Amino acid sequence: MSRFSWANWRLGWKIFASYLVIIVVGVVVLATAAEMVAPASFARHIAQMETLQGSGAAMAADLFANYQAAVNEALFLAASAAFLAAVSISLFVSRRIVIPIREMMLASRRIASGKYHERIQVVGEGELGELAQTFNQMAATLEQTEVRRLELIGTVAHELRTPLASIQGYMEGLLDGVIPAEPATFELVRQEADRLQRLVQDLQELSRVEAGQVKLERRPLQVAAVVATTVEKLRPQFEAKGVTVEHDVPPDLPPVLADEDRVGQVLLNLVGNALHYTPAGGRVSLRTSVVSSQTRPDNSLATGDWLLTTVSDTGIGIAPEHLPHVFERFYRADKSRSRAGGGSGIGLTIARHLVELQGGQIWAESAGPGRGSSFHFTLPVAPDRH
Repeated sequence: MSRFSWANWRLGWKIFASYLVIIVVGVVVLATAAEMVAPASFARHIAQMETLQGSGAAMAADLFANYQAAVNEALFLAASAAFLAAVSISLFVSRRIVIPIREMMLASRRIASGKYHERIQVVGEGELGELAQTFNQMAATLEQTEVRRLELIGTVAHELRTPLASIQGYMEGLLDGVIPAEPATFELVRQEADRLQRLVQDLQELSRVEAGQVKLERRPLQVAAVVATTVEKLRPQFEAKGVTVEHDVPPDLPPVLADEDRVGQVLLNLVGNALHYTPAGGRVSLRTSVVSSQTRPDNSLATGDWLLTTVSDTGIGIAPEHLPHVFERFYRADKSRSRAGGGSGIGLTIARHLVELQGGQIWAESAGPGRGSSFHFTLPVAPDRH
């Protein structure tokens, strides 16, 4: 295709050309109509004049020539005025349309080069204004994604560096004879290696769930059995820490359509977090109930029957500004808190993806620091097969 084809023209020239084509077509149609209709009409009027007053053929020819010249002059003046109007209107429209689009184009190029802070000015409330707002929202989302990507790289590097530095320190101490080669030392090295392995496994799991590559075997499932299994699995840790655990899950609840292993993984993470952040003498409770047509935190309406499971604790609580971020990767409300005694920091992120992959929703609530927290998640009730 030629570089001078219509598709390669700039938008301003296209607008001007479209107006010019309309004018040319109008002038041609008007001139053709005048050429076809005017002579016959003029001849009739001359015949009437000859009948009433009498006139010669020379006068009639002269009148027709003058009439035709006047029509052509009028068409020329009209075409010139229309041409000037087309230029003025196309310039006005181009400034209103082409300039904002050109700003978006230049801003998009800067964003593509890594300048994610770029924004464009929103002018008006029409389609261009909406497009500008959408463009700015896209740019803001890309900027947040880039910030999170950089934070993720830094956090992963930090999480890997800490156990690696410990292992390196122990090994150098063993080689120099500063640290005794005894089972306790090797146990410490093994614990740091376990931390590395858990982090790598969690990152692999997170990449799979975020890509939707987790295989789910959804079948009718009794949540009460999964809750009881989770509580019994963690009961020794609750007793060792001195935290009370209780669960209120009626046995006659309808089954949910879910993957048993993945639901157990979600519960294990939520209950384990509640235990970790609840001091001795505190309490962790689990309860499940049926809800219908639930309004989710994103203001969407979840129709049908859902089983709502809540894990509540009397632990350290969560500040309101941190609640929207608790399901983000490696997010910590207390930046100074070490993860040596905790998990990898992406368990809640994995839990959120697992719940959403099964058609549910998960969110957190807290009255504030020191007032405990509650984590809720829903799963769809299995359809009645009878």
